[in-house]
Amino acid sequence: MITVKKEGILLNKTSHSFENEGVLNPAVIREGNSVHVFYRAVRKGNYSTIGYCQLDGPLTIRERYTTPVLVPQFDYESQGVEDPRIVKIDDLYYMTYTSYDGVNALGTLATSTDLKNFERKGIIVAKVVSDEFERLAKFSGEVNPKYFRHARHFKPEEKIFLWDKNVIFFPRRINDKLFFLHRIRPGIQIVSINDLKELTKEFWVEYYLNLHEYIVLDPIHDGHEASYIGGGCPPIETEHGWLLIYHGVHDTINGYVYSACAALLDLDNPQKEIARLPYALFQPEYEWEIHGVVDNVVFPTGTALFDDTLYIYYGAADKHIACASVSLSELLKELMLNTKKDEK
Repeated sequence: MITVKKEGILLNKTSHSFENEGVLNPAVIREGNSVHVFYRAVRKGNYSTIGYCQLDGPLTIRERYTTPVLVPQFDYESQGVEDPRIVKIDDLYYMTYTSYDGVNALGTLATSTDLKNFERKGIIVAKVVSDEFERLAKFSGEVNPKYFRHARHFKPEEKIFLWDKNVIFFPRRINDKLFFLHRIRPGIQIVSINDLKELTKEFWVEYYLNLHEYIVLDPIHDGHEASYIGGGCPPIETEHGWLLIYHGVHDTINGYVYSACAALLDLDNPQKEIARLPYALFQPEYEWEIHGVVDNVVFPTGTALFDDTLYIYYGAADKHIACASVSLSELLKELMLNTKKDEK
């Protein structure tokens, strides 16, 4: 088992109107000794914007804004911009988030050159109704039946789409292509493209017809990920592969329990799983993780590496932002003891 240190709560809600209900699920990127934190800020009524603070080192707050840095601008995000993640590819920052209009929750992208001004690129996942998704994805006959249990069946003209969230880019091009993860329950899928312009309706039709080829991880372990999983933090490049900290969900008699989990993906072919911990990296254990706006939640969304210590930032019970730390070398060593067996 890996030793994980809970560093405690980093950010709480404030009396500012944009974050008087809770703060959670931060995008994190380190530059020098500074850590930039873009977090989901929720006001009463479940209306989300993105707030900002800067850390000096991994845990000391240097500055925190009193107004949000990203707010809804379009109808598709009218109820909120939620759960951001961020990476830098070449000279451009890619911030992904979930846009929510009160009905649909879909992966969306904004880019920036300076972390101050963001250009909205819009929704980058497919707008597909559940019936169409099911028809296409069942074509190969090789998809886990759980993919069709969460379908919401409505008429196409109602424009109620399959939820596709947790869009997370890899922090560099791989074989000259952009890669990003996304989540259609119950697993984590991957997309590779040369350019964002390729993400057309025709692209997604072909993608869903061959969905089984793009599933990176499906839930396989009882307990911590028995119900479904989803992307967490942006992948971290290591000598052994891409380290992926993701979330696992287990439905219990007391409701869903969200845990932080870990896996390794192949450096050159991140569609290939190398290893996965058979147990949760960490779970809700403290009062502020167990009771909140949503109980029993640790939801990892960002990391910062200082020497060998990996700091993992997460939403706690949908009310606080907290941090846990772990030795990167020890985590990789443990993962390499749990490599995936080659399938015959």
